[in-house]
Parts: sequence; structure tokens; C-alpha cells
Amino acid sequence: MDIKNISLDSTNHSSLTIYQSSTNVDLPGIVVIGGGSYQKLQERDTERVALQFATQAFQSFVVNYPTEEYKNYEDAKKAIEQAFSYIAEHASQLQVNLNKLGIIGFSAGGQLAAAYSNQTNTLAKFTMLGYPVIKPTLDEKMGVKSEDVSQLVTQETPPTFIWGAVNDQLTPYLEHIHGYVEALAQNNVAFEVHEFGTGDHGISLANKWTSVVNGDRSDQHMSRWFPLGIEWLQKVVGTNK
Repeated sequence: MDIKNISLDSTNHSSLTIYQSSTNVDLPGIVVIGGGSYQKLQERDTERVALQFATQAFQSFVVNYPTEEYKNYEDAKKAIEQAFSYIAEHASQLQVNLNKLGIIGFSAGGQLAAAYSNQTNTLAKFTMLGYPVIKPTLDEKMGVKSEDVSQLVTQETPPTFIWGAVNDQLTPYLEHIHGYVEALAQNNVAFEVHEFGTGDHGISLANKWTSVVNGDRSDQHMSRWFPLGIEWLQKVVGTNK
């Protein structure tokens, strides 16, 4: 695997980390948007998620959007758009199938992923959202000015896979996931949602592999989101073909 980092925009301190597998055919692609309330991006839902998708024959990418003293919601959205543009421009070199290129976001990164997937010029063919922030109820905590991304959903929104936990107190189901799912349904967008009875916010893959960098937090039941998501992708995007 070839791992490299390229600068996206030096003015807002953003970059793209590429995890490229050597292959004889173009592979599906996944762009990973980590969470962390615009503090340091967490390894648990950036690199480890990218590598997990690599084991499923994806070309994986992590957007390092501006955080800490450089944090800004609009700049973060711009970084994601620039990342997709870079991938599209270098698709042949990166050996990625643009018809099977999607986005996954966690928590605050889920809000950003949803925002990008709803742009009129989005290149995302599918969207995956893990315990996402949907409404701007956490703006004060995160120190940014965001938006209600459920209001952006249209009939052109890509197929979407969402999961969360009943125990999540940071992005409660009724306050966040429910409204987004309702918008998807009203616009006849293909979706699948899993609200797990165990687990919590911010546990990424929820397995031992991520728990070692996440305060020993794991949940075997909630970790099922990943194989369920892969199965869903095979059906709606044909990622196994």
C-alpha cells in the first residue's frame, strides 16, 4: 500500500491522506471525514477506518480539514470539495472507480459529509453517516457556525447509510438522525438506518482495533454497522463487482 499526504489548501491548513492499494483494476473509493468537535482529528475514525475499508478492496482517502485554531465549518466543506476534485482529476493514477466513490463521516464529520453529499455538484455516489451531527445544536460547543443539513436533502441526494446508538447523549436520535432520515424518506432517497440498543457516541468501528486508541471503548453489537454497511454497499452501489 502506498500512503501519502498532499496539500489541499495551504491557507486553511487542509490536506488529503491517500491510502492506495496496488491493483490491476479500478476500485471503489471511500473518502473519510473524521469527527472530534473540530479539535485534533481522531485516529479512531480516520486512519483506522480508511485501512478497514482498504481490507474490503477500496481505495481510501482521509480529509484533514482545518481544526483547532483554524477551525471553520465553511472551510472544512471547501476542503472536502477540493479533496473530491483532486481524486476525480487523478482517478486513473489513483486507480479509483468514480462511479463507486462515496463519503463516510463521523459525528461532526458526519455533518460535513452530509453537507457535501447534498451539494448540486457532489461526486459522492453514496453516503455513510456515523452518529452524525445534523442540526447546529452543538455549534457553541464546537466553536463553529454550521447548518441544519437535513434541510439540504433533495431527490438527488445519494443513497445513504446511517447508524447511531440509543445511548448517545451528544447527538440524540430524535434531535439528529431522525430528522435526516425523515428528509430522506420524504425525498424518496434510498437509505438504511440502524439505531443500536448498545454502544455510544464516538466509538468508530466499535471493535478492539479502534478501542486501543479510544480509551478501551468498544461494543460488539454496535460494531456490526461495518459488515452491514459493506453488505448495503454491495447492493446499492455494486461495490463487489
